[in-house]
Amino acid sequence: MNKGRLIVFSAPSGCGKGTMLAEITKDKNYRCSISATTRNPRPGDVDGVTYYFLTNEEFEDKMDRGEFLEYAGYCNNYYGTFLTEVDPYLEQGINVILEIEVKGAMKVREKRPEALMIFVVPPSLKELRRRLEKRGTESPETIEKRLEEAENEIPMAIKYDYVIVNDALEDAVDDFFKVMETEKLKAENSHELIGKILDTK
Repeated sequence: MNKGRLIVFSAPSGCGKGTMLAEITKDKNYRCSISATTRNPRPGDVDGVTYYFLTNEEFEDKMDRGEFLEYAGYCNNYYGTFLTEVDPYLEQGINVILEIEVKGAMKVREKRPEALMIFVVPPSLKELRRRLEKRGTESPETIEKRLEEAENEIPMAIKYDYVIVNDALEDAVDDFFKVMETEKLKAENSHELIGKILDTK
């Protein structure tokens, strides 16, 4: 069985990456890794489904035990990816998507250089502000902080393999699957195809 692809999926808060991933993972060949975090649950969050919610002490203990593929601090909270959320699924041939911020993404690139890096951007910062305000889950101060973070993160998109603009959801999801098809055509990823051709003599 061919291994799945590790996909790093980053975007500023409010870009709609969660909505995109909900559409993408309707395809059973894709699975979102469930991250661990020390942030407080939001309405609708379910422990072990949307995130693994940990205390600072629990998170730091797991860091010390080497249980994370990557972890980073973001907006005064820890976020991290458990190794158990990644490798067993890749071995089953499932593509695993890590929804992580830029610092964590760069750590993954160091540890797993074969990972496919995708960055999602809003059509404009004005639109990003509108989406954050419409969400209605954060204070004006937090929104300003997230916009400031976005201005710092967006220039990092050039360090990724692909950039997708999430203006219209359907188009953004379509662009994701176009990226995956493009990746299949790369010579370095064509071992399976070449093997099949050689087996037909």
